[in-house]
Amino acid sequence: MMDLKRKGDDLALVTVKRSRAELTIVESKGTSLVSSDTGPPRISSLSAPIMLLEGHQGEVFTVDFHPDGKYLASAGFDRQILIWNVYGECENVSMMTGHSGAIMQLKFSTDGNVIYTASTDHTLGLWDFETGVRVKKLKGHTTFVNSCHPARRGPQLVCSGSDDCTIKLWDPKKRGHCTTLNNTYQVTAVTFSDTAEQILSSGIDNDIKVWDLRKNAVLYRLKGHADTVTGLSLSPDGSYVLSNSMDNTLRIWDVRPFAPQERCVKIMTGHQHNFEKNLLRCAWAPDGSKVSAGSADRFVYIWDTTTRRILYKLPGHNGCVNDIDFHPSEPIIVSGSSDKLIYLGEVE
Repeated sequence: MMDLKRKGDDLALVTVKRSRAELTIVESKGTSLVSSDTGPPRISSLSAPIMLLEGHQGEVFTVDFHPDGKYLASAGFDRQILIWNVYGECENVSMMTGHSGAIMQLKFSTDGNVIYTASTDHTLGLWDFETGVRVKKLKGHTTFVNSCHPARRGPQLVCSGSDDCTIKLWDPKKRGHCTTLNNTYQVTAVTFSDTAEQILSSGIDNDIKVWDLRKNAVLYRLKGHADTVTGLSLSPDGSYVLSNSMDNTLRIWDVRPFAPQERCVKIMTGHQHNFEKNLLRCAWAPDGSKVSAGSADRFVYIWDTTTRRILYKLPGHNGCVNDIDFHPSEPIIVSGSSDKLIYLGEVE
């Protein structure tokens, strides 16, 4: 079981909105939640159709569901990693500290045992999820680390992208060893291909580069965005990559080995980037049927990947929505925002 480092009561007051019809606000301390008779039928195991999680002292830049779906991790400007229960009253069950700068991105390993973090303190952190302890600090970047992502399978590799214009490939088992890929411009987002034989990176030069890790060279570029790409997400089947850009478009690219030369297969619009220039991320639903992206206009947007239609434009936040994630097995989405709040909501 998890080490309950700090009880939720002294960290966060979790406020719960019950049903959309009644919008009654109930405080979580000692309140039993009775399901409401009014409102739409329930489609998930959440205690209410919308749950509000409060506890961060600064902007929330990154959120990620644990692979088993029972927990959720969040981090941001306050340098704290908070772990939350997804079900029940969404208590905060653990807090991890150690970074001396804002945490720009966090990701769970595929088995859920490790949390990887990228920080403006120039380092990456590897945290043991069970104990809440940082087990490794990866040093090598010379300025802000904007993004990190673990490999889906195989050895526990992790890649990172930084304002120092490099992408680094780390094998945490090999102490102090990393492979450096030199880019011309600052790198804002990175992810692995499905087999971890390639790294996809993007930055302020608008292009997405696909790097071949056998040659440590650029295999090809995905051109089309007209401004900085702030988020990259590989599709569940590994065939496509989703990109979120400051040109206010979300694009889906075919990254299969023998795809046609024109790899951009879908363009979606509706969300906004603004003068804050936050690194707005993006995510796929587990079945690949939907995508979502961070947006500066305070709404959470969800698109249908087939029709490119906006299915949902969800209100609630009072600040830029920086990151979102889909629950691994239930119709639930989480969003983290500059308003210091996290929302969990049902999406049919």
